[in-house]
Amino acid sequence: MRNLPILDLLIVAAYLVTMVLVGIYFSRKNKSSNQFTKASGKIPGWAIGLSLYATFLSSNTFLGVPGKAFGTNWNAFVFSISMPFAAWIASKYFVPFYRNAGGVSAYTHLEHRFGSWARTYAVVCFILTQIARMGTIFFGIALTLQALTGYSMQTIMLVIGVCIIIYTFLGGIEAVIWTEVIQAGIKTLGAVLIVYLIIKDMPGGVSKIIEIGQKSHKFSLGSFSPNFTESTFWVVLLYGFFINLNNFGIDQNYVQRYHAATSVKKASKSIWLCVWLYLPASLLFFFIGSCLYAYYQIHPGFLEAIKHQVAGESLNSTASTAEIMQMASNLKLSDYADKVMPHFMVTQIPSGLIGLIVSAILSAAMSTISSGMNSSATVFSVDIYKRYFRPEITDKQNLFVLHIGTIIFGLLGMGTGIALIGVKSLLDTWWKLSGIFAGGVLGLFLLGLVSKTSKNTEAVTATIIGVLVILWMTFSSFLPEKFSFLRSSIHESMIIVIGTMTIFLAGLLLTFARKKRVKAE
Repeated sequence: MRNLPILDLLIVAAYLVTMVLVGIYFSRKNKSSNQFTKASGKIPGWAIGLSLYATFLSSNTFLGVPGKAFGTNWNAFVFSISMPFAAWIASKYFVPFYRNAGGVSAYTHLEHRFGSWARTYAVVCFILTQIARMGTIFFGIALTLQALTGYSMQTIMLVIGVCIIIYTFLGGIEAVIWTEVIQAGIKTLGAVLIVYLIIKDMPGGVSKIIEIGQKSHKFSLGSFSPNFTESTFWVVLLYGFFINLNNFGIDQNYVQRYHAATSVKKASKSIWLCVWLYLPASLLFFFIGSCLYAYYQIHPGFLEAIKHQVAGESLNSTASTAEIMQMASNLKLSDYADKVMPHFMVTQIPSGLIGLIVSAILSAAMSTISSGMNSSATVFSVDIYKRYFRPEITDKQNLFVLHIGTIIFGLLGMGTGIALIGVKSLLDTWWKLSGIFAGGVLGLFLLGLVSKTSKNTEAVTATIIGVLVILWMTFSSFLPEKFSFLRSSIHESMIIVIGTMTIFLAGLLLTFARKKRVKAE
């Protein structure tokens, strides 16, 4: 792997400096917590839509999706297909609800409905999800830049993390949104450029890519059988629907942007702009994975180099060449899929263009991490610090807490990224963690909104049942062999689906049983 040429380093450095300057520019406006968290509700709907699109188009998409398409097929694209269904519910019901409620936190409603425990539970689940998301994104960007620069992944995460912390700390949500508007364009341009460069060097062009992909079933959306133990079409569709409804409906990242819009109508339209931009963009990234698969089938020598690199990294420094070759021959596609795009960038993209593409990958990482930092700091300030420690906090003190929270959550994201070094699939890791840490909170929200007669007792009991189910699905695989009959055979992507529905349905059943009991008395 080569080091980045000076020209490319200058392009990347210029991008990072620009992002920091954006934060400095908007820092002049951040004199209140309302400005820091909601930009005083003055952001146009189209900018919020592009911001949401940029948040979705993280480095998990930029790096994880091509790796997933390369290693398997287009089964994960079903996640994107589910987005319009979740968007319709969120724009019709959730956005008006939050705008009418007024509070910047997505979780204040839960306390009004069920008590402080519900609000705190949702906040903890959200913060854990954001830390996991930031960690996977830090890991993804470090994976690529390590191949390009030769620097350690820890050093890369530190440098990138400091830049993100600075502009998020200074600029607040307004800096986050407007930098994401810029980043949305950079990311899309980077993806188009990668596709062009692969096709340009591909003998036979697009037709050959399609031919190779069809032979290897690379365009399959997965099995349509009603099988929930594997990643079938239906498993990914259900996972996508619930995770997207979780994102659009109760995720502080998105709710905070709804409050930053000038009206309810503009906030709702921003969701649809995000969906109609992300659908073709995600399809483009899956196509990149298929293009890379075809390219490396035509150039198997390059593929062997990747396999030997991965095998060498997995073994200790004293391993012999024969041991490395033996391990390389036993690797599956999925074992090195995330390494393929960085390898292509290093070996095949000319100087100058590689700096632009690295900037695009950086923008994919920075937009989502900055959103996670700002929203995590917001809910910590509103739902934890102000709620339990300083109810009479002044606006100036609140702004200070927001600044400190931004730094702390940025550092926690970096630490998680370092802890993830060595995982095989970036996308699989994120999907699993997001399903677990979501904690079925969406089910608690739905119970509060749909069942007006459900009380605190039913909500607490249903949540405990839901958490136990999530823990069982997550950890039952570690049970000893003699308890193998207790292991969950359901695919891990179903954790959020079953966790959410368990809390919602258990709450409804408990409410029904109470009403029936009262009526009988």
